[in-house]
Amino acid sequence: MKAYLNVIILFFGLTTLPYSQTKNTGPLSMKKFSAVVMKSIGDDFAVYLPDRNTDPKVKALHNNFITCDLVLNYEGYETYLAYMEIKGRSLATTYNENGKLLRVIENYKDVILPSKVISEIYKKFPGWEIVNDKYVYSQNEGDIIKKQYNLKIKKGNESRKLTVHPNGEIITQN
Repeated sequence: MKAYLNVIILFFGLTTLPYSQTKNTGPLSMKKFSAVVMKSIGDDFAVYLPDRNTDPKVKALHNNFITCDLVLNYEGYETYLAYMEIKGRSLATTYNENGKLLRVIENYKDVILPSKVISEIYKKFPGWEIVNDKYVYSQNEGDIIKKQYNLKIKKGNESRKLTVHPNGEIITQN
């Protein structure tokens, strides 16, 4: 009886396996793909594609910036600043007179921290609690200049400020 039951379970397990994958017949949407920052292409323009960050607040600001239609009047100025701010999140970009993306600076407060950052903090500071966090990201002409988390941790009356790389490496501590 036991062998008969095992054969039935094996049969249903193998026959239902091909149905576990869904078939997508529609066109692919670019919103489904994570993006990265790309270097400038040529001398006339640069491409901004946001960092891979799992926090919905960060993604929302990236999407707003990407879908925003910037109309720049190129006459008379060497650089132009585009700035977006939404509830503790800001994104500032600088363009030259030809419309080339020069710099991007992003600041976010109270973000969802990557699991690597959380595990490294609690591993190196047992009993401490993360009370404040800020994500800072900047690029200059497609090169990533800064990508870090500024954290404040607390244990009783004692507090420390940490700068942490997204892979969990602690850069500085005060």
